[in-house]
Amino acid sequence: MEYQNITSERLGAVARIRLNRPAVRNAQDRSLLRELDHALRAAEADDGVRVVVIGATGDHFSAGHDLKSAKVERPNPTVEQRWEYEEEHFLEYCLRIHDLKKPTIAQVQGACIAGGFMVANMCDLIVCADNAFFSDPVAHSMGTASLEVLIHPWVMSMRKAKEMIFTGARISADEALQIGMINKVVPVAQLEEATLALANSVAQAPPYGIRFTKRSLNRTWDAQGFRSAITAHFDVHQLSHVTEEFQSHLRKGLDSTIARAKKVV
Repeated sequence: MEYQNITSERLGAVARIRLNRPAVRNAQDRSLLRELDHALRAAEADDGVRVVVIGATGDHFSAGHDLKSAKVERPNPTVEQRWEYEEEHFLEYCLRIHDLKKPTIAQVQGACIAGGFMVANMCDLIVCADNAFFSDPVAHSMGTASLEVLIHPWVMSMRKAKEMIFTGARISADEALQIGMINKVVPVAQLEEATLALANSVAQAPPYGIRFTKRSLNRTWDAQGFRSAITAHFDVHQLSHVTEEFQSHLRKGLDSTIARAKKVV
């Protein structure tokens, strides 16, 4: 595949993939998500790759789902069409990051909102610039049941997850570090260097030892109900699209939705 919306490169044993739509704060349209999934599969199949870094070009990691492109690509989807699209592009693609046989590291700067929050938090490790922030404003801005992938209570406390979703407020990089959601905060100018240093440190370990340990750690979450909870919430999220609350937001138009999201964030 020839990539238009991401970049992908090999740095020794590290594959670094970057979201590459900086003009729209790396908002995730269908093409970007498909390219990201393709690049991840390629890195997983490459025996020379031991660690995968997911980053982004420009000032921001990702502003989330590209609502403007969705309006053009899927202007009035049926329940079935929305379900099929979101199951593949949001749920399955995210779980593929979580399940990747090789360690993954998110390299986050600036805004990491909604769909961006999902992608970053499916990675095994997260390194943030000190200007990074995380947000899930969609319950406020769209009236849906949070995001398609409710990773929140698995990467922070339940009470903090509820506060984040109920208020739509930001979590700064420093607060994310304090609550254990991320691994490291560095100055913006050092983000790339620090992330690559961590990736190279992980890459020095025997790959199958890391692969098997990652599988066991992920199974710890599965034993606690991770996959059942994630897939059950996806169903609830789909149901929330047919509520009067969501339909009311929809009738007000895209600009109104974006304005409400910016007001919350």
